[in-house]
Amino acid sequence: MPYELEEIKKIRKKLGLTQTELADRAGVSQSLIAKIESGRIDPTYTKIKKIFLALSELEKKEEIKAASLMTNRIISISPDVQIKEAISKMKKFDISQLPVIDEHKAIGLVSESTILDALINSKGKLVRDVMQESPPIVSKTTSVQVISNLLKHYPLVLVSEEGKLVGLITKSDLLSKLYRS
Repeated sequence: MPYELEEIKKIRKKLGLTQTELADRAGVSQSLIAKIESGRIDPTYTKIKKIFLALSELEKKEEIKAASLMTNRIISISPDVQIKEAISKMKKFDISQLPVIDEHKAIGLVSESTILDALINSKGKLVRDVMQESPPIVSKTTSVQVISNLLKHYPLVLVSEEGKLVGLITKSDLLSKLYRS
């Protein structure tokens, strides 16, 4: 991500760093940071590259990851149960979709919309008969940008660690995390 010199102070403050802390991380002097921020010096390419590299590294560390967005409790349903059980579970937990899990693997998704469609069109009585494709599965280190893009196309995203499902993220989870930030 290319930066402008004028952005150094703004980014530094956003990250909560003093000029000295940024200077230490970039391997330059504090006075150089002060002179750049005040516009009193035109730094060498090498020095500015060090500063921007340090800022970029710090911004990546600050980036929100799936692990901090996810809900650890996965409320799911088996493919071989009646649709009415899925409806009861959604009501009980006040949720609008359930991942369909079979032998610890996500095999589909059932939502209020798919159930309504199934009931109106008499599509079947079991979750297996009405489920849609499985939601995407991401790692705990997946960035908020990737998750946000996936949630534009899917009602939820599952999170795994070492092949085991450990959480899920919905649009609601994303909104509540970003709104608090």
